[in-house]
Amino acid sequence: MEFYQSVLGGDLNIMTFGDLGTEGSFATQVMHGQLETPDGYTLMVADAPAEMMSVTVGTNISISLSGAAEDAETLRAHFAGLAEGGQVTQALEPAPWGDEFGMLVDTFGISWLVNIAGDRG
Repeated sequence: MEFYQSVLGGDLNIMTFGDLGTEGSFATQVMHGQLETPDGYTLMVADAPAEMMSVTVGTNISISLSGAAEDAETLRAHFAGLAEGGQVTQALEPAPWGDEFGMLVDTFGISWLVNIAGDRG
């Protein structure tokens, strides 16, 4: 979450299982994590201890960031920051529907889609 905060900015609040008295192997794992960004995005996360559920890591999660043409500079910066250490799967460029669109997989294996609305003026 610190990585996402470094890219998106905002206030990060994390509560671990240990904060609520859990001891042992998942005391340091995240029970509730929330990042409130200056752009109005809210990211929420939680660890999934194996004792509680089975998780398949892969391409089963995507996060989309979308905004208006006046948000283009900020969204381009977010795209570049999220791509650090990851892999761009589609460059952020003009799309057939008139917007600017790109996709990437970040350093943690999370897929991101970024869409910047075209100037409809």
